[in-house]
Amino acid sequence: MKELTVDLGERSYPIYIGEGILDQVGEFFTKHQISKVSPLLLVTDTNVAKLHLDSVVSKIREAGYIVATHIVTAGEKSKSLTVLGEVVQTALEAGLDRKSTVIALGGGVVGDLAGFVAASYMRGVRFVQIPTTILAHDSSVGGKVAVNHPLAKNIIGAFHQPEMVLYDTATLKTLPDRDVREGLSEMIKHGLIWDAGFTAWLEENSEKLVSLDQEALQYGLYEGCKVKSYVVSRDETENGLRAILNLGHTIGHALEAVASYNELHHGEAISIGMVGAAKLAVKLGHPEHIYTVTKRILQKFGLPTRLPAHLDTDEIMSAMMHDKKFQEGTMVFIIPTEIGKVEINKSVSAAAVREVVEQLKQEA
Repeated sequence: MKELTVDLGERSYPIYIGEGILDQVGEFFTKHQISKVSPLLLVTDTNVAKLHLDSVVSKIREAGYIVATHIVTAGEKSKSLTVLGEVVQTALEAGLDRKSTVIALGGGVVGDLAGFVAASYMRGVRFVQIPTTILAHDSSVGGKVAVNHPLAKNIIGAFHQPEMVLYDTATLKTLPDRDVREGLSEMIKHGLIWDAGFTAWLEENSEKLVSLDQEALQYGLYEGCKVKSYVVSRDETENGLRAILNLGHTIGHALEAVASYNELHHGEAISIGMVGAAKLAVKLGHPEHIYTVTKRILQKFGLPTRLPAHLDTDEIMSAMMHDKKFQEGTMVFIIPTEIGKVEINKSVSAAAVREVVEQLKQEA
């Protein structure tokens, strides 16, 4: 088992990564003083519930906890105010109080939704992340929790750090191939923004990662979480450095919204967004190889690098205007300046972005 700490002073918390961790979930809860007096609420989705819900709830109850559950429909559409209200109703009916804990068992959607329930219920209760996807190695760390509005992704949210992250890599064995690949896009992102050596390792070990080789997977997850932890520890609420974690997200979030959160998976949209950011980098005078290397690595993992031609450019641009990274007529973009290095550019012109969006539709 590997362990990391997100260093936030009194609100620091551990990330545990390893195979079989959920067999000890009750022991982890006791170790971290999760209250046994107040009821817990475990939120999961229809896919994960079939695979892991009974065993996880059983282990928690064996440790002396009272647990209520709420199952949401799998998919991005569950990150809505309507579903948020339904989860809160379950919390009320279960008698959750200020000493209760909300548990997210699932991928990024469940983590974001359950985390926002925890952040807003009684003005904030404790929260535990139990990610079951590769993608969630990014979203489960850092305390960003949110739901979507039809016009913009993650526009209704908060910063609410978990008590701990329990990452059992055995749960990843049940993932469909598409979910494996999209999750790895965020791992690639961590290399592209921070560590050229890790980026090279990812490319060299793409086959092992896609096939879920446990040794390679645990190393990749550890390194990805290490980057995220370091950045979050230095800029919890995204006043500066943390923005670099948004590489590919300005375009990516817009694509998700325009595609109604069902055509493109999050990691796929971010993959296309990272190619777009690399193309913008070249336009701004940075080396051509940033684009060629970025695209090559993403394609090696079987990730999309071309924007679906039927998505309307005007709608994509409009969706970016609603993004939190849009300011006073220009866009804030995370621009790679080298493999493993990025800058926060606050004055990228909308015209340049529109041109890149059109070019992304022509990618080979």
